[in-house]
Amino acid sequence: MAEQVKTTNTSSSHHLPLPDGVSGAESLAFYGKDGIYTSVSDGRVLKWRGRAAGWSTFAYNVNFRKLPLCSDSSVSSEEKESKCGRPLGVQFYRKTGELYIADAYFGLMKVGPNGGEAEVLAKEADGVPFHFVNGLAVDQATGDVYFTDSSLNFTRRFNLGIMITNDTSGRLLKYDAQTKHVTVLKADLPYPNGVALSRDGKHLVVAHTWPCQAFRYWLKGPMAGQYELFAELPGYPDNVRPDNQGGFWVALNRERLQRAPVKKHLVGVRLNADGKEVEELTAVWDVTLSEVATFNGKLWLGSVELDYIGVLAI
Repeated sequence: MAEQVKTTNTSSSHHLPLPDGVSGAESLAFYGKDGIYTSVSDGRVLKWRGRAAGWSTFAYNVNFRKLPLCSDSSVSSEEKESKCGRPLGVQFYRKTGELYIADAYFGLMKVGPNGGEAEVLAKEADGVPFHFVNGLAVDQATGDVYFTDSSLNFTRRFNLGIMITNDTSGRLLKYDAQTKHVTVLKADLPYPNGVALSRDGKHLVVAHTWPCQAFRYWLKGPMAGQYELFAELPGYPDNVRPDNQGGFWVALNRERLQRAPVKKHLVGVRLNADGKEVEELTAVWDVTLSEVATFNGKLWLGSVELDYIGVLAI
C-alpha cells in the first residue's frame, strides 16, 4: 500500500514584510543562530535585524550605488535588472561566513561576512558567457559551489521564452574554491533551476522548470558523472533545499498545466532521499513560491513575486 502524502496548508504562515517598494525574496540564506538573509528585486541581498531594526542592506553589486537608475523607484525592477542585477540563489559557506550569490546578470558572486560590495567570481565557463545564472548550492565540506546557468539564449526577464521554444541550452556548473576555475558538469539541459547537495555529499539534485522534473547528478561513487531522473514533479519547480531529514524541499511556481480543474494550489513538495514525494504544501491561489527552507524549527517561504517572506512553524 502506498504511503499517504502529508498535506500542509501554508495559509496560516506568519508574514515577514519586505521594505517598501521591494519584492521577490527569491532565495533565503541563514547564518549563525538567527541570521536571515534574502535576495530581492532591486539587486540587493538584505539582512533581517529583528523587529526593531527591520531589514538592512547586506550585499550589493558594483552598479547598485554607482547608477542612479538602480535607486529610482519610478522604474520597475524588471526594466532595470539587466543593469542593476537580480540576485537569485544565495547560500553561506559556514566555515568562512562568506555568502555566495547567483546573480542572473552579473554571474557568480561572493561577499565577506561583513557584507558590502560583492565580488564577481565568474562570468563564463569554457569561453561561453553566462546568460541566466540561477540556482546555487555550497558544499560545506570543500567550499566548492554548484550552480546553474538556465539558458544561453534567454535572460531572466524573458525566461518564458525558454519554455515556449523548448530551449535546452542550460548548464550545470561547478566553481572550484581552490583553483577558482568553473567546470561545466552537464550541458544542453532544459531550464535547470534550483540545485541542492545531498546530505552525504554524493550527489546533487537539480530542478528543471519546464519539464517539471528533478534530476540527480552523481558526484562520487561508481555512478559519478551520470545524470538520472530523480522525480517527476506536480508543478514547475524553482529552488531546491535540503529538508534536514535526508530529503529535499522543492518550491513550485505553479501546478502542471492540466485540462481538469485543479482542486488545490500546490506551492511545494518534499521529496525523500529516493525522490519519493512525502509531503506537499498548499496555499491560496495568488501565492507562488520560489524557495522552501528549514531553519530554527520553522519553514521559511520565499517568493519571487510577493512582498513578504512566509514563516511557518513545523
